[in-house]
Amino acid sequence: MTAEGRTLTYAELHERADELARRLAVAPGDRVLTTLPPGLAFCELLHALPRRGAVLVPLDPRAAAAPEVPVGARREEALVEEIEPDAAHTVIHTSGTTGEPRPVVLTYANHAASAAASADALGVQADDRWLCPLPLHHVGGLNVLVRSAINRTTVVLHERFDAERVKAVLEAGEVTLASMVPTMLVRVREAGLRRAPGLRAIALGGGPVPPGLLDWAAQADIPVVPVYGMTETCSQVVAGSPGRALRGVQLRIAGDGEILIRGAMVAPRAAGADGWLHTGDLGRLDEAGLLHVEGRKKEVIVTAGENVAPLEVEAALLSHPAVADAGVAGLADEIWGEAITAFVVLNAPVKADELLAWCRERLDAFKVPKAVQVVDELPRNTNGKLLRDRLRATV
Repeated sequence: MTAEGRTLTYAELHERADELARRLAVAPGDRVLTTLPPGLAFCELLHALPRRGAVLVPLDPRAAAAPEVPVGARREEALVEEIEPDAAHTVIHTSGTTGEPRPVVLTYANHAASAAASADALGVQADDRWLCPLPLHHVGGLNVLVRSAINRTTVVLHERFDAERVKAVLEAGEVTLASMVPTMLVRVREAGLRRAPGLRAIALGGGPVPPGLLDWAAQADIPVVPVYGMTETCSQVVAGSPGRALRGVQLRIAGDGEILIRGAMVAPRAAGADGWLHTGDLGRLDEAGLLHVEGRKKEVIVTAGENVAPLEVEAALLSHPAVADAGVAGLADEIWGEAITAFVVLNAPVKADELLAWCRERLDAFKVPKAVQVVDELPRNTNGKLLRDRLRATV
């Protein structure tokens, strides 16, 4: 792996993790919280804790500091040699886009199944170098580290996201794979990315892809694969948009349109009594078996008795050349029940009436926003996901 300007082989990382494990004051089953930023120290802890039977709980480095992990003198006690597949490996918190973040316990078997599914979808080559500019307290970033260790490929870990740095790495042909969220790729595009020699795929997940971004990537010959997944599925389970389920993943659509998932990568405690993970997302499967994701079930706007998915309205707004970013929410209204309200970030002057007329040409009448508000930026979490509850709070 490469981080902080240094490169470690897995043999060297194994040795450093063993040394750290012998000095950790933890017991089997302990949950160890850390706010370490992405870097070598984080990676050493990630691989050291399993040797003591302990579980890593990474937190946002910007959060209140977690207790320091006690490290003492070297002890010669035996380390764990063989890890049970169903043993807890990490506890990752959900992104909290529709409520408070929830802890999800992921096992070794979850990570192994996820790595196998990803390898089947994107392939694995001995000289692969996977760029990770994502935060490691979310599953998308952490999974790159674990997946690469399982497949014995190189991680190129950035301590923080920097669009210019990512652009330079891609244009220099230094990586073969990368993981990003849509807002990151937008910023790399704005930084002037024109080519990415040797790149096989950018796995793009964590939220809807703005219209035009995939067209730009195709024109620039930059391979982008939209992926769908969540913390409870140990990262991606569908590739493409619309997408096909990865190997070992079963998809089903419930009667109310909710996406249900089953597979070895699903966290054991996340599945319902029926054995399926109820994702809280809405979607449909077309005749070819491809999944179309249509938004969060909890975020559906009920206006005059009609259900409206915010994603569809946002897509219409984002297709306007003057709109750089858009978010849609339903605000309480005596007449409509919920009034569809659009919040937009502009990159050129445009009147609200023009945007509404644009939407009328592309949406059913009941889906057209009742109002448009121009804002400087939209509330998003560290992984780029839109926080709709905060949109409502801005009014």
